Amino acid sequence: MEEIIGDIKDEFDEDDASFKKLDDYNFIFDGSIMINDVCRLMELPADTFDKIKGESDSLAGLVLEIAGEIPQQNQLVSDEIIQKHFVCDLIKCKGGCCEDGDAGAPLALNELDELIHNYDAVKPYLTEAGITAIEKHGKYLYDEEFGWVTPTIKGEMCAYGFRDANGIIKCGIEKAFNEGKVTWKKPVSCHLFPIRVSKSEQDEDLEYLNYEPREDLCKPACKLGKKLQVPVYVFLKEPIIRKYGEEFYNALEAAAQYAENR
Repeated sequence: MEEIIGDIKDEFDEDDASFKKLDDYNFIFDGSIMINDVCRLMELPADTFDKIKGESDSLAGLVLEIAGEIPQQNQLVSDEIIQKHFVCDLIKCKGGCCEDGDAGAPLALNELDELIHNYDAVKPYLTEAGITAIEKHGKYLYDEEFGWVTPTIKGEMCAYGFRDANGIIKCGIEKAFNEGKVTWKKPVSCHLFPIRVSKSEQDEDLEYLNYEPREDLCKPACKLGKKLQVPVYVFLKEPIIRKYGEEFYNALEAAAQYAENR
């Protein structure tokens, strides 16, 4: 077990009320799961979880730090991502998340080049208003609060969006991708919604994954997800794997199943 579970006692404040030390290798935190994205969770012995003793106040309070050969970023995953249910109901929400916000879609640094490289192929799928906004503000812009983001049309709909025949906002980049014009699907922040990723101010290698649906706009999606019994992480399997890889998703899935069966 000591070869599998890394000693993380120096990583966190043991005086934190949510911190529960079981032994030198096992720790529990209320409300989150920590998973190293190079873990080999699915290859661990079948009794691995049985060796981790203790109780947590939340279903997803189990914290695992699995050793990998290459150091990678760590992700602190909100327990709501495995507890809550969500399935987009576009007929009812009309893709409103593409226009409901204080700025455009958040962009990773590598995605700035994607917008530049793919713009000519994507442009035919955009509206005149979107093209005008992009030509005025640029293919991306910097927001003091949110960092690099896509431009918007008069502070509302993303400049890369359009409305289909049913009035649903769709992504012009994704439409170009679906028709084989580009190999980049869309900004990963859009793909992951309603999961929002943020960086720790204290540790640049630590990311927080939080469940942040729009309170009113996403009510139909929450209702549909509950009806279909689809957890958030299952609905977002594709974008989670896209950003973090299959091993991360497998680890998250295994931890979720373990938490459910405890």
